[in-house]
Amino acid sequence: MIAMLLAGGQGSRLGVLTQKVAKPAVSFGGKYRIIDFPLSNCINSGVDTVGVLTQYQPLRLNAHIGIGIPWDLDRNVGGVTVLPPYEKNGNSDWYTGTANAIFQNMAYMETYNPEYVLILSGDHIYKMDYEVMLEYHKANNADVTIAAMPVPIEEASRFGILITDDNNKITEFEEKPANPRSNLASMGIYIFSWKALKEALIKLSEEPGCDFGKHVIPYCFEQGKRIFAYNGYWKDVGTLGSYWEANMELIDIIPEFNLYEEYWKIYTKSDRIPPQYISADAKITKCIIGEGSEIYGEVTNSVIGSGVTIEKGAVVKDSIIMQDSVIGEGAVVEKAIVAEDVKVGAGAHLGVGEYAPSKYDQKVYQFDLVTIGEHSVIPENVKIGKNTAISGVTTAEDYPDGALESGGYIVKAGGIV
Repeated sequence: MIAMLLAGGQGSRLGVLTQKVAKPAVSFGGKYRIIDFPLSNCINSGVDTVGVLTQYQPLRLNAHIGIGIPWDLDRNVGGVTVLPPYEKNGNSDWYTGTANAIFQNMAYMETYNPEYVLILSGDHIYKMDYEVMLEYHKANNADVTIAAMPVPIEEASRFGILITDDNNKITEFEEKPANPRSNLASMGIYIFSWKALKEALIKLSEEPGCDFGKHVIPYCFEQGKRIFAYNGYWKDVGTLGSYWEANMELIDIIPEFNLYEEYWKIYTKSDRIPPQYISADAKITKCIIGEGSEIYGEVTNSVIGSGVTIEKGAVVKDSIIMQDSVIGEGAVVEKAIVAEDVKVGAGAHLGVGEYAPSKYDQKVYQFDLVTIGEHSVIPENVKIGKNTAISGVTTAEDYPDGALESGGYIVKAGGIV
């Protein structure tokens, strides 16, 4: 079995966090990037041939994956291969859908002549032994196996919904139904027998925006293929709220999603050499602190990435601070997501006041979080309300009366310091 890992999505529901970086490359848990989880699952499951399909803002993702050394995927045969869109004879095609992206890399897959192809999404947090899923696929003599998990019925319309019989054979499949008849949702993780996948992709190759949920799975049903559901579990990090909650849950003594299990390690590219430094005056309560960070202030119930500096008198609560960011002296950061390489000025206060609806994008910003995009600068002594978004190098002039009210936003072009 070979794996094809779809990592080209923008993740637009993460707002300014994915303005300059693909969602699979967003930091998670103070040390990792989201794509580390499916890649680690592959090597822990014995899957050593992985094609990673990139498209949107691929630079950081490409640099992170490299030749696959952290995941033991630097192989002469197989290993990890980054597969961006490329110009073919006479035309240049972007990937227009999940299945279209796989179809455009048919030659890569045929190089290995696999019996089975595992299709993965690069933007979910989960642990899964794909070898066990493959055994289940074989035992059912299946053409397609779809990993699935129950979701709250009120959220079911966001997913592909499955209806199964007593043997877990899928009898009906609806992609994002307005009125779902089941709460069993596809996780976007599939095992196809190569023959069935190849047949479907070739047949549907002319379909615009060809997608697994909208086109390939319905086609397989029409052809009478054997399609089964496999019980799985993943952590949704598709919205700012769920991303924040998933990080916060890691801080629990025995979190539901445990990063510290000996038998199922999560691997990542790590180039931080120095250890953390905690000053005599610092106060830390229930946190994850990344390597190379320097803490001089007070940090509570937060996830702090590598290379972060929290200066004297600064207070950070219930927040995610990603790598290489600096929280200035006396600043207060409450319930915020601060992306990489951000500078928060001395005396600034993030997360003041009461929640207000977003004036920027109410679909994305509907939580009481302050969200700051990477390479941003927050000037000294400003006050920033809840449910706000900031991206770019801001100055005191951008804050009328020294404040950004709840629900407000400042999004500037560029944003590189």
